[in-house]
Amino acid sequence: MGKKKKEEKKEKAKKKEHAPIGSTDVSGAIVQAARSIRTVLSRNLLSSGLYAGQDGVMLALADNGGMTAGALAARLGVKAPTMTRTIGRLEAQGFVERKPDTADGRLTVVELTPTGRASLALIAQACDLSERQALDGLSDKEVRTLLKLLRTVDGNLRGVAAQTGEKNVAEQI
Repeated sequence: MGKKKKEEKKEKAKKKEHAPIGSTDVSGAIVQAARSIRTVLSRNLLSSGLYAGQDGVMLALADNGGMTAGALAARLGVKAPTMTRTIGRLEAQGFVERKPDTADGRLTVVELTPTGRASLALIAQACDLSERQALDGLSDKEVRTLLKLLRTVDGNLRGVAAQTGEKNVAEQI
C-alpha cells in the first residue's frame, strides 16, 4: 500500500510540474515571495529597533553619506511623502538626523547618527539571516539563476514603466 501511494504522489508531482502556467501564477508567486521575505526580515530586524523598509534607508545612507529625502525616495523607489514619514520615524528613534545641505542651504540632507551607524551591523545580520532562510535548499547555481531571472523581470518591468503613450488596463476600461 505504501509503495502505491508514493508512486501516486510522484505522478501527481510530474503532472503539476508540466501544468500550464496561469496568467497570474508568476506575478502571484513573486508578490507572495516578496511579502514573505519582508515579513521574515521584519521579524529579524526587531532586535535592532527597526522595521522593514527602514533598513533600506539606513543602508542607502551608509553607502552614500548624507542624502536628501527626494534622493532617498528615488533610490528606494518610493514616493516622497512615504520617505518623509520614514525619515521622521528614524529621526524620532535616534537613527538619523536632518541637517542643512552645505552646498545648497535650501536643501536638507539626512545623515546617520552614531546610533544609526552602530545599528548597521545588526541590519546586515538580519538581512543575511533572512536571505539564508529564503534560499535554504537552493544550490549556488540556482541562486545565481534566480537572481539573474529576477533582475531580468525587474528590467522588463522598469522598461514598461518608462514607456509613454501606452494606456494601462484601468484607462482602457
